Amino acid sequence: MKHIPRKRFGQNFLTDGGIIDAIVDAIDPKAGDPMVEIGPGLMAMTQPLVKRVGRLTVIELDRDLASRLRLHQQLDVIESDVLKVDFAAVAQGLQTRQLRVVGNLPYNISTPILFHLLEYVDLIQDQHFMLQKEVIDRMVGAPSTAAYGRLSVLLQWRYAMQEVLFVPPESFDPPPKVNSAVVRMVPRATPAPVDKRLLEELVQVAFSQRRKLLRHTLGRWLETKAYAGDFDVKRRAEEVSVDEYVALAAEVGAAA
Repeated sequence: MKHIPRKRFGQNFLTDGGIIDAIVDAIDPKAGDPMVEIGPGLMAMTQPLVKRVGRLTVIELDRDLASRLRLHQQLDVIESDVLKVDFAAVAQGLQTRQLRVVGNLPYNISTPILFHLLEYVDLIQDQHFMLQKEVIDRMVGAPSTAAYGRLSVLLQWRYAMQEVLFVPPESFDPPPKVNSAVVRMVPRATPAPVDKRLLEELVQVAFSQRRKLLRHTLGRWLETKAYAGDFDVKRRAEEVSVDEYVALAAEVGAAA
């Protein structure tokens, strides 16, 4: 029976064979890789991936699709909302210290998924995701650009990221109303040591009113933290680099 894409799950199924081959080539899967695919759907990428790695763990929320996937003898199926998946337990089950994570992420919850995986970054070898092009622009955004923001800072602190492939709407069924792209995310070997929660709070405050100078937002927040250092708040949030935000969070944390 033909599967009808479900809007509540954000389902847009990849159907372009050339794009699928290009994505798999970018992932470069090797036999035995401890690989996890989020949202395998109708197995467009699943089949070529499992052909190369031998066995694949897949996370699928749609009950009907999960039932189909269980018929494939080389797949280990986790039927769950990915936001509830404990990737540490997945890694333990696969007897590995580092997972390779891939997927065509539902665009309606792509950012929460990225932040959920950030909690397990020490267990990740690399990640390759298809996302809305606009989201990837924000992920890799540089300071002093419109795309640069909270997502840019928090992810660039922990990952080196690169857009590796553009994917047009006609590559999907049904075609989404937006352009897509594939991003490669490789955890940084030696990220600056900083309290993640504090950095998240700092960046959230900084970008809460991005058109205003930071003295109206971050400046007041720093006062509540009794920060006595020298940080230029006569700038807008988008003018401050990732390294500066991380260094400031480290200073505030050390003074607490």
